[in-house]
Amino acid sequence: YRTGGTVHIVINNQVGFTTSFQADARSTEYCTDIAKMVQAPIFHVNGDDPEAVLFVSQLAVDFRQEFNKDVVIDLICYRKRGHNEADEPSGTQPLMYEQIKKQKSTRDLYAAALADQGVVSKEESDRIETDYRAALDEGKHVVKSLVMEPNSGVFVDWTPYIGHDWNAPGDTRFDSKRLRELASNINTVSEGFTLQRQVSKIYEDRRKMAAGAMAINWGFAETLAYATLLDEGYAVRLTGQDVGRGTFSHRHAVVHSQKDGHTYIPLKNLAPDQPAFTIHDSLLSEEAVLAFEYGYATTTPTTLVIWGAQFGDFANGAQVVIDQFISSGEFKWQRLCGLTMLLPHGYEGQGPEHSSARLERFMQLCAEHNMQVCVPSTPAQVYHMLRRQMIRPMRRPLIVMSPKSLLRHKDAVSTMEELADGSFQTVIDEVDNLDKTKVKRLVLCSGKVYYELLEARRAHEKNDIAIVRLEQLYPFPYDRLKEVIGHYPNLKKVVWCQEEPRNQGAWYNSRHRMLRVVHSFRPDRNLLLGYVGRDPSASPAAGYTALHIEEQTRFIHEALRI
Repeated sequence: YRTGGTVHIVINNQVGFTTSFQADARSTEYCTDIAKMVQAPIFHVNGDDPEAVLFVSQLAVDFRQEFNKDVVIDLICYRKRGHNEADEPSGTQPLMYEQIKKQKSTRDLYAAALADQGVVSKEESDRIETDYRAALDEGKHVVKSLVMEPNSGVFVDWTPYIGHDWNAPGDTRFDSKRLRELASNINTVSEGFTLQRQVSKIYEDRRKMAAGAMAINWGFAETLAYATLLDEGYAVRLTGQDVGRGTFSHRHAVVHSQKDGHTYIPLKNLAPDQPAFTIHDSLLSEEAVLAFEYGYATTTPTTLVIWGAQFGDFANGAQVVIDQFISSGEFKWQRLCGLTMLLPHGYEGQGPEHSSARLERFMQLCAEHNMQVCVPSTPAQVYHMLRRQMIRPMRRPLIVMSPKSLLRHKDAVSTMEELADGSFQTVIDEVDNLDKTKVKRLVLCSGKVYYELLEARRAHEKNDIAIVRLEQLYPFPYDRLKEVIGHYPNLKKVVWCQEEPRNQGAWYNSRHRMLRVVHSFRPDRNLLLGYVGRDPSASPAAGYTALHIEEQTRFIHEALRI
């Protein structure tokens, strides 16, 4: 997260709207005392002394350039008038504004000082003021050193990524022979490197997966997505809490020697001239890190930039970044951004703070195809989803409700062929060999609840019920869902099943979209759409496991009419 140092300038007008900084806004003598934490030099300077301000500004820049460290300028000044044109500040700051009304302006003080020193006469300074105001009135530039021709050498060419929507074509297939070569490379460590016992087993299993002796799990498919993108010339940047190992120990992109503790990153060692693979574990500082990654992604269209939360709930601490920048930056400022957020989401009985990535908040923010919200349920899906994010020319944020228990679920597996020759599916049809003409009830769902529904349906042999997965909730795949529902000519009822409470999850923000498809399928037959899931709740999840299981059993049975 280095920037080479930042010059921080505090325009210290000593009052925040109506809040007195001295009395109410801080417990320290200076507002800049927080910078002592990082041992940054702090310059306090009188805003009424232009020459002192100039000197301090030059000194701060010189310090930053020489040492590549932060430096702070506390520019002590005042706000002459109110917070806005209708505000009368003396209503809340009577003593301060009694003094301010008596205070001569900075310009008047400096002009008088120059006149006293014989540098600039009063007549000359008046003429300068008159010319300045005239230039403003005429719309001319008043900054004489304004850069008229910026350095185009530092520009990033976003032209190839302008004007594309989410359905822009992107072939995510990859040569199977090269895929196996990469699979071997990312499971090989340098000679003499001693892996920890469990990590060694993970790498051994991955070598079997590459050879076709084992089904591919989530961690291996995700890592292969990064490897193939690097092989095709895209850089990859992955940051967040525990991303090296993975919060649930599924990734192990960074391995640690058991002999001397040094690390090895196979994805950095695919080829001598490969693009950069950057991976950093961050502190639990979601707002700062996510904001940094958003900025990074807006400047590097050829880099897959990913921020991963330890649990999806932790994105709560970065909600300002999500609301102000990620969801709306393109439409407010025309700034494209291909940032990907991996938010572990799923109800495994871990309680209110470790279950929900607040899918409903992201769905509420969705409009005008401003971002993508996906809930992949197989390793092949995450592989193609991540590759699609770079291979398609569209650059918009990708929000992923990523799994926890599915990382090692026996049925959440894929094959090398699905990776090499497949694609991301926005909707996945029923996988069991049911007689589709006998299906009377269709259950739509997303995420891990699919596997719980599937297990219960098989156990109770409810073969007149089909289960269909929505893998992309936004932009909504109307045509694909209509195509899938069309496979079931004798449907009587469609239900949406989710594990989140009714007032959360995807239901309220997606039901009108599902209804549009259901009604267009057979408008003359009055096909119904219903909800199955937890009751409305103020809390994201139950606080103890027994209640979690009781709730889950109830709605699974209701969905399948058991």
